[in-house]
Amino acid sequence: MLIEIRKKPFNAYAEMQYYLDSLVIDGKYGATANFVGTMRDFNEDKKVTYMTLEHYPGMTEKHLNAIAKEAIEKWQLLDVLILHRIGKVKITEDIVLVACWSAHRKEAFESCRMIMEQLKSSAPFWKKEETGSGAKWVEKNTPGF
Repeated sequence: MLIEIRKKPFNAYAEMQYYLDSLVIDGKYGATANFVGTMRDFNEDKKVTYMTLEHYPGMTEKHLNAIAKEAIEKWQLLDVLILHRIGKVKITEDIVLVACWSAHRKEAFESCRMIMEQLKSSAPFWKKEETGSGAKWVEKNTPGF
């Protein structure tokens, strides 16, 4: 399991492949599910030029670890990878990667979705969007599923 908060941009697909190459679960997994969240140029019908993401150091990592461990136990996952950006994020840059490896697809899909939904709805991250009319903290977050 790897969970990292990163200040610098990353390529989610390259990171997932790099991590997969280092796993020692060859022959055990039959499914990989992943989610990549990317910075878009709009929110609530407003043009966004970039976003600044902040977090609570220590608490955020602890929270993400708890979410990943819950998913591993519930779905008997073989491994989990979570990467999340902080700082200034430009349009088209990857913000988050969640990847789950399991023996079967159902467990991979369900666990990946649960991790992402929990991360989005309860992890201590704060977003400030820069729009043409100034900066604005994002008040709404995605409710859990």
